[in-house]
Amino acid sequence: MAIEKNLSLKNMMNQIIPITRFNRGEANKIFDEVKATGVKAVLKNNVRVGVIVEPAQYDEMVELLEDYALFFEAERRMKNTEKDDFLSQEQVMELHNISDSDLDNAEDVEIE
Repeated sequence: MAIEKNLSLKNMMNQIIPITRFNRGEANKIFDEVKATGVKAVLKNNVRVGVIVEPAQYDEMVELLEDYALFFEAERRMKNTEKDDFLSQEQVMELHNISDSDLDNAEDVEIE
């Protein structure tokens, strides 16, 4: 996983850039560095004011956050559910008027 990069002190120091580099017109160089390292923390007056993350790593982080949100929602629902709240497959099929032959003729569906 890209997020689990080595977090040595040297590596962390290489991830920090002062905002003055942007002011000096070094944005393209900084973005090249982000592409190589995955992330840069932008400092202004020695305070972190932003983080630049490579798009693939950002997408991975967003997906992880979405997965965690779904997990916690599923956990909450399971805690608030009684055994009588569940339906068998047969009950669901009957409720929605689905037959075994309907399922046999259905295209394969990928579920995430």
